[in-house]
Amino acid sequence: MQECFDDIDLIGHEIKAINHIMQRKMIASADRAGVDKITLMHGWIICFLFEQKDIDVYQKDIENTFAISRSTVTNILKLMEKKGYIIRESVESDARLKKLMLTDKGIEIHNKIHNAIIENETRFQSVLTESERKEFFFLIRKLRNGIENT
Repeated sequence: MQECFDDIDLIGHEIKAINHIMQRKMIASADRAGVDKITLMHGWIICFLFEQKDIDVYQKDIENTFAISRSTVTNILKLMEKKGYIIRESVESDARLKKLMLTDKGIEIHNKIHNAIIENETRFQSVLTESERKEFFFLIRKLRNGIENT
């Protein structure tokens, strides 16, 4: 029996497949680092908040940086707050705004997963030459911008 897409290169399929493989590698690395019961997205958000610790970060920043919907970010942040990784603090100038800050537990988790992320990124990028990496990032960003803006 012939598959529907045997002779066609599908961008979406390849991106989904590589995303799945990369997630498995990241989860395995985090597990070896002693981080369990944390989603991959929590780890990326924790690292983002750690890197931005000198400026105020709001939910909208998470939505824009990771290209995820408001409702999804709301649910993620609620769970992260419940697990004790972050707190939301009111801003004096606008009571409706809540800045996001890592707790001590969040910082501890960051320290554990940071090396796992670097280890995996190094492995992922080592597959490509410098020229191929530049071309990859050019193309993937072009694709992302084209999809977001249509």
